Amino acid sequence: MSQPSSPKAGPTRGRMSRRKSAGPVPYDFRRPTKLSREHVRTLQIAYETFARQYATVLTSTLRVVSQVTLISIEQLTYDEYITALENPTVMAMVEMEPLSGINIFEFSLSTALVCVDHMLGGPGGKQPQRPLTDIETPLIQGLLTRVLAELRYAYEPITEIRPKLGSIEYNPQFVQAAGSSDAMIVASFEMRVGTEECVATICMPFGPLFSKLQGDGLGSTLTDAQRQAKEAALRNMTAGLSNTPIDISVRFDPVTLTASELVMLRPGDVVPLGHPVTAPLAVTSAGITFAHAVPGSSGRRLACLVVPTPKEDDR
Repeated sequence: MSQPSSPKAGPTRGRMSRRKSAGPVPYDFRRPTKLSREHVRTLQIAYETFARQYATVLTSTLRVVSQVTLISIEQLTYDEYITALENPTVMAMVEMEPLSGINIFEFSLSTALVCVDHMLGGPGGKQPQRPLTDIETPLIQGLLTRVLAELRYAYEPITEIRPKLGSIEYNPQFVQAAGSSDAMIVASFEMRVGTEECVATICMPFGPLFSKLQGDGLGSTLTDAQRQAKEAALRNMTAGLSNTPIDISVRFDPVTLTASELVMLRPGDVVPLGHPVTAPLAVTSAGITFAHAVPGSSGRRLACLVVPTPKEDDR
């Protein structure tokens, strides 16, 4: 999902190496990668188009040679994304209707100050590490508004979006755009403005964008052989999962005890259950309740009969 590029010297080297580190990567089965190769390719085409338009906007607005190149497209949790960012940095909050959630357009604070310097006729160069002033902020907002218009154009093959620029923040730890474990799609770009360079990122919630990627019509471009191979793989996976043994539990409602009561328990003690006599038991797997049942027997064996899920009013 990443394009190779040579390591860069300077302050961006650490961030680029963290995003493109070599070696094995742990796989979390509780958070599987859901982006298929076709989805990544679709996003790659859109973001490469955006990168070219982004570079054109920077060059024409700042009157200095600028370049934007796509580095990678990753699926990360929001906490992983925030942890990898520098502090301070420019984080523009963006709404992209009709996609739900808050999106983040981020790039380094020094690059933002260089852009302001060029817009005001300056030569760029080294900039102090400080937040934007009340005069500089509208200049950056105007630039970002033009850039987001190009993002709307790049996303037209996927879905129609209407980017709307919100507030600008500087401390990643104070930005609560999503839950820490929420899946995000993060696109990273190498951004050069004159001699200044950084890694810019666009972070979007996974769910709303993934639903649009599923309806991107890629299936219509598959050949008959590819479609048959895809259907055969789906059948094989379904057959394999259907025969996989799963531990199932039939449980009463849990009982709450204090620490002292738990320590004082001895053989022969009676622990009253709070489960109503008329309420069915919960059928669970991996801590998830997926059905309800009443206890009984089948011949000489204990058994349970699955019943409709009771309503809250009935319970």
